[in-house]
Amino acid sequence: MKFRSLLMLLLMLVLSLSSLSPSAQAKATQITMLLDGQPLHSDVPPYLKSNFTMVPLRVISEGFGASVNWDKGTSTATISQGSEILVLQAGRKTAKVNGTAVSLDASVQVVSGRTMVPLRFVGEHLGLLVNWNQAKQQVVLVTKNAGGTPTVPGTTPGTTPGSSNSVQVRGAWISTVYNLDWPSSKSYGNVDQQKAEYSSLLDKLQDTGINAVFVQVRPAADAIYPSKFVPWSQYLTGTPGKDPGYDPLAYLVEETHKRGMQFHAWFNPFRASILTDVSKLPAGSTAVQHPDWIVKQGGKLYINPGIPEARQQIIDSVMEVVQNYNVDGVHMDDYFYPSGESISDKFNDDSTYVTYNPDQIKNKGDWRRSNINTFVRDLGQSIHRVKPGVSFGISPFGVWRNKATDITGSDTKAGITAYDSMYADVRTWIQNGCIDYVAPQIYWSMSFTNARYDKLVDWWSQEVRGTGVKLYIGHAPYKLGSPEVGWQTAQEIINQLNYNKQSSEVQGSIFYSAKDLIKNPLGLLPLLKSYFLAN
Repeated sequence: MKFRSLLMLLLMLVLSLSSLSPSAQAKATQITMLLDGQPLHSDVPPYLKSNFTMVPLRVISEGFGASVNWDKGTSTATISQGSEILVLQAGRKTAKVNGTAVSLDASVQVVSGRTMVPLRFVGEHLGLLVNWNQAKQQVVLVTKNAGGTPTVPGTTPGTTPGSSNSVQVRGAWISTVYNLDWPSSKSYGNVDQQKAEYSSLLDKLQDTGINAVFVQVRPAADAIYPSKFVPWSQYLTGTPGKDPGYDPLAYLVEETHKRGMQFHAWFNPFRASILTDVSKLPAGSTAVQHPDWIVKQGGKLYINPGIPEARQQIIDSVMEVVQNYNVDGVHMDDYFYPSGESISDKFNDDSTYVTYNPDQIKNKGDWRRSNINTFVRDLGQSIHRVKPGVSFGISPFGVWRNKATDITGSDTKAGITAYDSMYADVRTWIQNGCIDYVAPQIYWSMSFTNARYDKLVDWWSQEVRGTGVKLYIGHAPYKLGSPEVGWQTAQEIINQLNYNKQSSEVQGSIFYSAKDLIKNPLGLLPLLKSYFLAN
């Protein structure tokens, strides 16, 4: 008898809990909403259904300014804004978006006479960015501002999203060289296909949680925009110097900003051509116009960093983009001096060393580093003189110097280093404030003995501490599934991101590269998306 009474008591408790209203459930989870940085109020508190936030139709009409109609007879909500028309019916697992059936995150519910709809589904189809902050139990929505350009709360055009008053950078590199990421070689000469490919790539990246792209606009002394200094890139049409029939960079910047994402123009400064046969290059190429600037090494042509006029032309070509396009940043990777120099395949700049050495620097390595330091300093000053809000950053090789060579270096045993192999004195750039951020390519796992990820994050964090220079980490999803130690599970990337949180200096991550990311190597994408939603 006592057992029966106890069972009845438990049953009544379960029933009472299951009958809690959405208001009571919402009160327990305390979900709040922000729209463009301002609180978004709802007379019925939001609640979670299958991990998706449900809100009343009134939020959609009053908060988003959309037109809403509820047909009580068919339990159907019709939401329209501009050219978008969404039709959602209670109990159905699909909705119609402009007449096309689309799967729903969570079906419409009618609770206590109120129609509740999935916020993310509706918001995203109305052109908003929707993010979930797990720690704060908060939905953050971003819509278009009065000028028609999406904004992220705390940012303005021409600023970096990793600044102190904004979200962290979650970037992806988009390579154009060899048609690695965009555009595909199949799109040569097809403007519409190239545009569609880029828009689709952005959509996939943004769905994962990426908020910034670093697009290669100068692969090899050429351009994906009309330039008076270098010819059109062959990766647009298949033919070096051929006009693609539109301004790709203008389109890329516009499409990126439409989505509230940051656009960073990525330049390879000193790579002149992946070819060594100059006769195959267009008349306007640097190798044809200035053969005295060119050094052949490793089967490629390079612009000699030791020649002041050559450095200045590169700066002028970068400034052409800064002045003519609304880019958020200028970005460079580790292509300074080539790292593959050997006794049998030297980077022959002996005569340049003699001719352009006014300070009589006795060590050639120091002279090379001085050339790059001067270039980085002058470029940064030029950018900030014209547009102070445009960020300037560099992504060097992940190891500056080994501790065995320099006691202040990292506890690594790398075969090449930024300082000794590429002549990139990153420490000087940081200490002198030549750059706004540094994004070392730490392309090793947490268990790779010769260059452990965690040790390198600690080292770079120490380097930027107290300097005002931001630190973003370059990650290598392209290595997932490779035989190199530590890359046999996608959790490696998540573990790296979690480790980054231990350092307040780390203000973002950049992934190489976009195509490798969206291939979902070893199931990375759902893990990464969940991580971004929770952080």
